Amino acid sequence: MFSVHLRFYAELNDFLPPACRQLTFTHTTTARVSVKDLVESLGVPHTEIDLILVNGESVDFNHRLKENDCISVYPVFESMDIRPLLRVRPEPLRETRFVLDVHLGRLAAYLRMMGFDTHYQNNSADEELAQISSQQGRILLTRDRGLLKRSLVTHGYCIRATQPRRQLAEVLRRFDLFRSIQPFQRCMKCNTCLVPANPELVEDRVPAASREQHENFQACPQCQRVYWKGSHYRRMEQFIHRIATACNA
Repeated sequence: MFSVHLRFYAELNDFLPPACRQLTFTHTTTARVSVKDLVESLGVPHTEIDLILVNGESVDFNHRLKENDCISVYPVFESMDIRPLLRVRPEPLRETRFVLDVHLGRLAAYLRMMGFDTHYQNNSADEELAQISSQQGRILLTRDRGLLKRSLVTHGYCIRATQPRRQLAEVLRRFDLFRSIQPFQRCMKCNTCLVPANPELVEDRVPAASREQHENFQACPQCQRVYWKGSHYRRMEQFIHRIATACNA
């Protein structure tokens, strides 16, 4: 057994017990463990980490620790370019696409409403979610730390908020998505891109009063759901405006 000294920075402290937050603490471990195994044993998923310094030097997740190593662990940097130092973070994904676990259904609908490609099914197992994230290049969003510790998952984020609207604001801030919002482009039920619909072809799926008041409709070619700019549309517009304003304040 040997001891190492650790310091976690900023929001990574969310994952630590109170006695270990915002300070350097000593931890005793067995054998020569990798730095990834050590930080995840303390509750911090590897997907939350941007940079690890051991005795002042940047290392990768496979780095083996030794007696009295001093370890500094940093979250993702948003305002600083630290690419010359990086050893742990994979290349950013070319497209911002998400896969969500079974407990984030309302957040999935909100992200789709904002125009983001969001895979969600209410019966997906953890192994399936990890595989979808890896194979399709999707960012895995979950409140389950254990799911983010799976080796298949390279891009993921642990949602802190419990209320869906706060979760949406959190994701928009975390991934700086405000300029990428393109609302009402996707079906909120199945994620398929919407297409313009001939009013005559969808009249059996639209209430008579709405057919009289509106001429432009969009339809989902997958699940056949129809959308139009009724009162629900205006409420969603107001919701999007409030979220974007609050997040940029």
